[in-house]
Amino acid sequence: MSTDDPASPSPDAPDGLTFDGLDIDSRVRAAVSDVGYETPSPIQAATIPPLMAGRDVVGLAQTGTGKTAAFAIPILSRLEGAGDGSGPRKPQALVLAPTRELALQVAEAFGRYSAHMPEVRVLPIYGGQSYGVQLAGLRRGAQVIVGTPGRVIDHLDRGTLDISELRFLVLDEADEMLTMGFAEDVERILAETPDDKQVALFSATMPSAIRRLAQRYLNDPQEITVKSKTATAQNITQRYLQVSHQRKLDALTRFLEVETFDAMIVFVRTKQATEELAEKLRSRGFSAVAINGDMAQAQRERTINQLKSGGIDILVATDVAARGLDVDRISHVVNYDIPHDTESYVHRIGRTGRAGRAGNALLFVSPRERHLLRSIERATRSTLTEIGLPSVEDVNAQRVARFADSITENLSSDNLDMFRQLIENYARDNDVAMADIAAALALETRDGGFLMAPDPPEGDRPPRRERAPRRAGGSFATYRIAVGRKHKVSPGAIVGAIANEGGLTRGDFGNISIRDDFSLVELPDDLDNETLSALRDTRIGRNPIDIRRDLGAPRARGGAKRGGQGHRGGRDGGGKRGDGWGKRGNPRVAGRGRGNH
Repeated sequence: MSTDDPASPSPDAPDGLTFDGLDIDSRVRAAVSDVGYETPSPIQAATIPPLMAGRDVVGLAQTGTGKTAAFAIPILSRLEGAGDGSGPRKPQALVLAPTRELALQVAEAFGRYSAHMPEVRVLPIYGGQSYGVQLAGLRRGAQVIVGTPGRVIDHLDRGTLDISELRFLVLDEADEMLTMGFAEDVERILAETPDDKQVALFSATMPSAIRRLAQRYLNDPQEITVKSKTATAQNITQRYLQVSHQRKLDALTRFLEVETFDAMIVFVRTKQATEELAEKLRSRGFSAVAINGDMAQAQRERTINQLKSGGIDILVATDVAARGLDVDRISHVVNYDIPHDTESYVHRIGRTGRAGRAGNALLFVSPRERHLLRSIERATRSTLTEIGLPSVEDVNAQRVARFADSITENLSSDNLDMFRQLIENYARDNDVAMADIAAALALETRDGGFLMAPDPPEGDRPPRRERAPRRAGGSFATYRIAVGRKHKVSPGAIVGAIANEGGLTRGDFGNISIRDDFSLVELPDDLDNETLSALRDTRIGRNPIDIRRDLGAPRARGGAKRGGQGHRGGRDGGGKRGDGWGKRGNPRVAGRGRGNH
């Protein structure tokens, strides 16, 4: 592929084109129909014909556009002897995916599209699963292998995977694969495959490394680009809610009560937050489970299967844990914690609205995070619609409606006659009205907090605590953060990050001293535990700040208390550091209000 070859843009599928017009295997076509797809997506319409013709392809399209079907359908249609079992037992197709979640997703898709081809075996091989299961599958023989590069290399080294007769090779999410450091593994795998194989490379972007890979290992590929007007899928409704950090849980609870959803992913920043939020949601009656990077692979798979089957409705996850997750039931994505980079936002909301399905995304934004909202809108070239906090009346109306629905459902129960007799006997023996008995029974199953209490009138709310001027009163303490000059931080970046996450103002900052590998920041000495907890996981760039009280150099600890001007012990009368700090050279100091962000 020459660098000046024009891409073949395919913004839309040709009018009236269906899968019937793509000359695919009839059994695959039947499976596609069973799944419910009638019209190919743009990437499918542009990619399937050249792959069916045996040509190498480079497909450029964003996530969620149907890339898996674009290569799975032609591969299954062209397998040798798939229908009668006469084909070779060695793998004919190998699909490389960057993560185990994506590998499982792709393997499941192959399984769906080969539902009418019982002789076709699809085997996922990935890290985190025992070798025994994979070795047994390889011994039985599988026409299609879907694996992560590292585990594929392991099996090649062991001699348990033979790709000498491979006919099809797919690199899925190739840019992500290279970003994760799999470049050498991918090139080694490519080098061990037959020269006459057909290769399909799919990527969201075309960096130079991907282009060099295509030029070296693909044979005159057709480059197909599906362009989008925005960086996010147009079938996803994007909304945001402006809410303070303290009211986010209440806002989420109200949203869950009034919004109709099938399944939902709620994104937070930290592993600890997944567990805490999931527990709080369960205590409020919602079916929520946490998923994070600390979970064992088997547990993660069980959790995802529960989400697919309807055993749970809400998954509270971090970005890493949800990578590659594709569950049809996911109708909503909630960004409980706003991401600091737009790529994370696009990745998150891409978990819904997959392959043309409608999706909904909600973003929680605090007043101090509006600049992040503007960044997201600029990067995605889309405007998010602001919604208001659901009112108490809206929540109560939904609770009453669900209560009425439960009555209607129970009226059709086979056990109704037995309980009716019991109620009639109680009413006769105690001279109690039927309506009173029904109310008492409802009270037994639903406590007195069935309806949400109204919000207090604006005038009855306690006044906001006014902050006293900090500096003059000597009410600052010095905090140490784990980023410094080598991390290329600036005073403005420090002020911006801490202010946004901690709900602070510029008047809450004193001196900022940036050292080589850490920085010292003067902040109010009465920061509460909630604020410190929120700040502890804050990042500047990709680096966690790990904020904590600074105790001074080891030999200076236990020195004088801070003076009336808020200076820390260990400084001399001129404000300069004593010997305990002088070894690091002249620090970069920014006064309060000098950090721009």
